[in-house]
Amino acid sequence: MATLRDLGLSEYEARAYRALLDAAPATAKELSDASEVPMGRVYDVLNSLERHRLARSQAASRPKKYVAVEPDAALDRLLEEKKRELEETAQQYERVVETLSTELEAGEPPDEQFWTAAVGSAETADLLLERLAAAADRVAMIASAPASGLDLGDVGEAVMDELEGALERGVDVSVLLEEGLPARLPESVGRQYADRVMAHPNFEVRTAAGVRGTFTLVDDAEVCLEVPSPVDPERSFAMIDLKDPEFAGDARERFRRRWEQAEPLRFRANGDGSRG
Repeated sequence: MATLRDLGLSEYEARAYRALLDAAPATAKELSDASEVPMGRVYDVLNSLERHRLARSQAASRPKKYVAVEPDAALDRLLEEKKRELEETAQQYERVVETLSTELEAGEPPDEQFWTAAVGSAETADLLLERLAAAADRVAMIASAPASGLDLGDVGEAVMDELEGALERGVDVSVLLEEGLPARLPESVGRQYADRVMAHPNFEVRTAAGVRGTFTLVDDAEVCLEVPSPVDPERSFAMIDLKDPEFAGDARERFRRRWEQAEPLRFRANGDGSRG
């Protein structure tokens, strides 16, 4: 059950405000009796209600009397105050993250094999976004189905944001698509890529026939290998993040060979992809 305490008032403040709604105008003594707030605390409580703009006092009267602000106005003021507090807290956390991001650095990629896996669409998307955000030098994506967040929707937008962020950090981004994939994607996808990343000098898309599988190579050191759904091959079922120098080297070489044989993808004004 919701209470005034959920909006930041103390127990005494909540009781005093409710009592004022019923008993106003009231003196501090009358309010103490009505709300069962101890007389030794009631003046502090009333001063606090005035600071929150939940009560008003008539200073000319002796003794001073108090009235409650109307509930709608009082609740709006409490809500605005909470919003300001939350915004200030969020800004404080952002400053902490900004400071820590300059202090914390990832170590060198491991020389031995290490892998982790994510199962389910949400977990798979989170893992891919995490690894894209960690890229420092190069991202190479190969796709034969609209996985990897290439389609629009929440995941696609998030992937686009991470790719833009990577490009702004100076990361080279190369995307190799199966020849028929651009035609299977919505036109809006082509427009998004054309508007947001295609013009960047570090971004390039090529297409090639016979591309199989979907994976993302990050910094030539780790591979995010997507496992397609057995029910719908064009959707991800799971993702394996493999940090293995030998496997990453093989993936890099495979990508290089296919990339050299591929043709640049051009986007027309209507957002369709075509090979140029």
